[in-house]
Amino acid sequence: MNPNQQTSEVRHEDDAALSEFLASLMDYTPTIPDELVEHYLARSGFQCPDVRLIRLVAVATQKFVSDVATEALQQCKARQSTVVKDKRDKQQKDKRLVLTMEDLSKALGEVSREINGFSLLVFGSWLY
Repeated sequence: MNPNQQTSEVRHEDDAALSEFLASLMDYTPTIPDELVEHYLARSGFQCPDVRLIRLVAVATQKFVSDVATEALQQCKARQSTVVKDKRDKQQKDKRLVLTMEDLSKALGEVSREINGFSLLVFGSWLY
């Protein structure tokens, strides 16, 4: 089997997997409503009648928000674990986590670095 045939078979498998994934989006109801995604896409000048693409954007947005929230929680826990020893008794009684703008800002910075690193990894080869 020559390399061109192997590449063609891999591409066919990738196309089949993508088609299956896009079809599964029709049965999925994302947390972010289609109308909201359509509104913000329209505001940015993007019109698309394909519901699958709208839902794909919704799923990607949901993943981004989830990553930011998870990272903000980690930042909050790290900040509150560095409490001075004098205040440890009070902290033991009050175990509530209080999310601050500082936690959220650090989380957004961390997630955006991860996204930029990924985009450089994926798209960097196109620059050369």
